[in-house]
Amino acid sequence: MPDETTTPDHSGAPAGAAPGEPRRGLARVRGVRLRLSRRALLLALAGGGAVAGTTAFARGTAHAAGTAPAAPPAAPAPPAPPGSRVDNLLARLTLDEKVSLLHGAPDPASLGQAGHVPGVPRLGIPPLRLADGPAGIRVRRTATALPAPVMLAAAFDPGLARAYGRVLGREGRALGQDVLLAPMVNLIRTPYAGRNFETFSEDPLLSADLVAELVRGVQAEGLVATVKHFALNNQERDRDSVDVRADDQTAHETELRGFEAAVAAGAGAVMAAYNKVGGVHAAESADLLTAVLRERWGFDGWVMSDWDAVHTTAGALTAGLDMEMPGGARYGAPLREAVRDGRIPEAAVDRAVRRVLSVRDRLGLLDEAPAPRPERDAASGARLALRVATAGATLLRNEGAALPLTGAAARSLAVIGPTAAVPFVSGGGSAHVVPDAAARPLDTLRTRAGAGATVTHATGEDLFGRRLPPLVPALDLDGVGVAAGAAWSRTATLTTAEADEWTFLVHYSGTRPTVTLDGTELFPVRQGVAEYFAGGLLAAAPDGLAVRRVTLRLAAGDHTLAVTAHGGTDGQLFRLRAVSGADRAADLAEAVRHARVAEAVVLFAYEDATEGQDRTSLALPGHQEALIEAVTAVNPRTTVVLNTSSAVTMGWLERTAAVLQMYYPGQEGAAATTAVLFGDADPGGRLTQTFPAAEDRHPTAGDPRRYPGRDGIEEYSEGVHTGHRWYEKEGVAPLFPFGHGLSYTTFAYEDLTAGPATGDAGGVDVTFTVRNTGPRAGADVAQVYLGPSPDLTARGIDQPRSLLAGYRRLELAAGERRRVTVHLTSRTLSSWSGAAAGFVLGTGRRRLRVGRSAADPGLVAAVEVRSS
Repeated sequence: MPDETTTPDHSGAPAGAAPGEPRRGLARVRGVRLRLSRRALLLALAGGGAVAGTTAFARGTAHAAGTAPAAPPAAPAPPAPPGSRVDNLLARLTLDEKVSLLHGAPDPASLGQAGHVPGVPRLGIPPLRLADGPAGIRVRRTATALPAPVMLAAAFDPGLARAYGRVLGREGRALGQDVLLAPMVNLIRTPYAGRNFETFSEDPLLSADLVAELVRGVQAEGLVATVKHFALNNQERDRDSVDVRADDQTAHETELRGFEAAVAAGAGAVMAAYNKVGGVHAAESADLLTAVLRERWGFDGWVMSDWDAVHTTAGALTAGLDMEMPGGARYGAPLREAVRDGRIPEAAVDRAVRRVLSVRDRLGLLDEAPAPRPERDAASGARLALRVATAGATLLRNEGAALPLTGAAARSLAVIGPTAAVPFVSGGGSAHVVPDAAARPLDTLRTRAGAGATVTHATGEDLFGRRLPPLVPALDLDGVGVAAGAAWSRTATLTTAEADEWTFLVHYSGTRPTVTLDGTELFPVRQGVAEYFAGGLLAAAPDGLAVRRVTLRLAAGDHTLAVTAHGGTDGQLFRLRAVSGADRAADLAEAVRHARVAEAVVLFAYEDATEGQDRTSLALPGHQEALIEAVTAVNPRTTVVLNTSSAVTMGWLERTAAVLQMYYPGQEGAAATTAVLFGDADPGGRLTQTFPAAEDRHPTAGDPRRYPGRDGIEEYSEGVHTGHRWYEKEGVAPLFPFGHGLSYTTFAYEDLTAGPATGDAGGVDVTFTVRNTGPRAGADVAQVYLGPSPDLTARGIDQPRSLLAGYRRLELAAGERRRVTVHLTSRTLSSWSGAAAGFVLGTGRRRLRVGRSAADPGLVAAVEVRSS
């Protein structure tokens, strides 16, 4: 067994970076940098820079250690030599052709992707197809559905993130795509945010490490990675209008760190966010797009807008936005006319086109004879999906060794919950992927339990409805076909015997039918909101029909139901269903009967999040909490499996035997869940976000200025104390801390030492021993937390009381002992100084703690940090 292991750095410095400096991208923009702070608008447009903005991002010179200035950011590279491919193309393009390369347009051969930029056939420039893909390539065909990025992050394994990226890259190329609209690196700032499952963590260091490796993996396969959403886009509510206010230190030490890491990894594209930052839309912010992104970080790719996020032509182009998506409302005819009228110099268009073509050239997307697209490797993708789902499975609670399931518990099992029988693969919105196949957890559990076991199932909650009660006149609405071009309309009376809560559901293809009850439309179409903003599980029936639902209370008596449907061009199938309060009571009673007679229970619970809307509560939706309470009351040997997007509150926690967090586990979720439940795999995940104990005990609770904003302004007044840092600062006990996760074995930490790192002035190496003290192999994540610098405190620079400074994922055999070294870079030990307008090293005697979560007392030592 190995005794001494020095592991690679997981403390935020990109591979190959000099101490305190990000590594530049793989190719440089071929243009000349101008000094623009006092230039007029036309000079800014012509010269490749930006007029100075009014917010404070990145002004001045960066400092990497102490107060000594670091080298200034490199200017863009000089023009490419005459005859280079990009220069030759640029010289031959007409204005109309140049403009056509800077905005999206309909794709006559659409593959169902999110966007399309036409090519220029006469010059051999192919079109670009852009696909959504944080957890798989979203096109019209089936694809590998990977676990949600938040589950990938739970593995604390940058190497696994690179492998995840390579699957995305190969699949994207194989499915006819050129640009991936991922990864998302915005921090998990509030547990309510609807897209928390699409991103990685509340922690800047962990997010930075993972996004860098994911980008490298994607682009190694020849697909352009688009890191999004730049920047401070941490909620869906009012996302296209909210004005985010964050000081420079807060922005650079928290949200921006992941974007900086993606740039250092060579990301080809960055997507500008919807929201405003400091009063300016992010897609038109010169401070963000030029001062920070290009001048400070040396970004050499192109910036595209989020869909319909551009508001002005000259303002966006001046700020540094190169491409408008998905159409050309601002960068189409208005841009051509502004150039022809002399209001915008053509050199400004050339600058943007050069950026786009340079990235395409770097990745082989301009080749006259491009490399053939690879075939899909579905089997390899499935293996990676299973590996990630197992590595990210996070065991939150395990009383009395309820898991793994063994003995009588493994032979007599009640499986409860709708997501046991309908696999929950992915979240909603642009992250939703339809896989080639996905097994039901119920089936994999039965197979694993074996022929001699008894495994029963009760729904517990009906997600897709039952046939309607008898209508007058008699009318069957459970499967109505409407021919192409035809219209269908009926009216009937629904009679309810008593006042009750009803959920009505419509399943449909084509255009949604119009359904009214007593004159009120039940399923109105929200204008301007895409249909895919409806969730990943609840938005589709098992047979693929779209689903919408509404819950309301009906009085006793007669109710008029009217339905109108249109066959459209392809015909339509729809069904109208319902669930009454009486139906819910029957489902609950059935679940209790199954739980009472079984030796053990596995209860699947869910929360269906999606792009386009934030959660309104941290509790499990619907009647699931009542289901958990009823089941645990008759069988305390109940394990709850959570398919949720983010943190949930658990008033029912103490009644359970175990809780397993499986997030949105992708197409292999059933196999991974079963493997962990039966102990065929150790639960390898650790929380990358803190789970609060209650709705009012988390960083954005109680202050609407922090979330969702007041009068259109959202203030990041928590400063650098984001996520687990806030809990430490405020002394608030969470339900589960950042980094928490249980194993089926036990670990001991010993012999902590720390001292100056070799080759990194100001860096620190932390060395300790980890022993697997249990009877079986298992996975653990050793986490290094760092206290504040007394020298920076004396200078008035705010610092977290404890920040994640490094970590290491370990897989150890029973009895194995390993000596581990974690390198903490000088950048990780630095804080942003407003006076220096950059990072300064936090010198002096600092407290180190090594443990298994942000709340673990662990091993403690002190280290003297010096600038040299």
